[in-house]
Amino acid sequence: MSAPKGLNRQQMADRVAHEFQDGWIVNLGVGIPTMCSNTDIGDRDITYHSENGVIGYGGVAREGEEDLNLVNAGGQNVTLKPGAAVVHHADSFGVIRGGHIDATVMGLAACAKRVFVILEHVTRDGLPRLVTACDLPVTARGVVTLVATNYGLFEPTGAGFRLREIAPGLTVDEIRAATGGTLTVVDGLREISVRG
Repeated sequence: MSAPKGLNRQQMADRVAHEFQDGWIVNLGVGIPTMCSNTDIGDRDITYHSENGVIGYGGVAREGEEDLNLVNAGGQNVTLKPGAAVVHHADSFGVIRGGHIDATVMGLAACAKRVFVILEHVTRDGLPRLVTACDLPVTARGVVTLVATNYGLFEPTGAGFRLREIAPGLTVDEIRAATGGTLTVVDGLREISVRG
């Protein structure tokens, strides 16, 4: 099996994390979304929220520096930033239900002002993951505002997807062929800037 084209998982998470604005509370769900907390976003103050009750955590802990009591929603050992709190999961969900989440990276879609999704563009079988109608049960129908894949950055349009930025090494035609539904492209399409 060949390696996926375009961005790697950390690069996808990095691109989404650069959407976060100073002062936001951001819920990070299981899987690739947890990698957003590892991204250097400069001097912006972001409060990362985990449904299990860790609020204000930082990146994944380095080997040998883990505190086994501090884990994110994916069970990874994390660090705490100054001012962080560990609360009962009921209180953590109270933050969500109270409408205090500025963005969620799927994760929970409930009551968040913005819903971002990170995933690989195609399945292991080469089928599109970006489709106009999902065959599986979904929790965020009609509320996703931004999708990052290893192929690019997309906005759902209702009838399909708008390509906002393209991953290095890919063409619009390749992305169109791997996308279910209509793909439109923004004027002045630019390449995603990746580090590392």
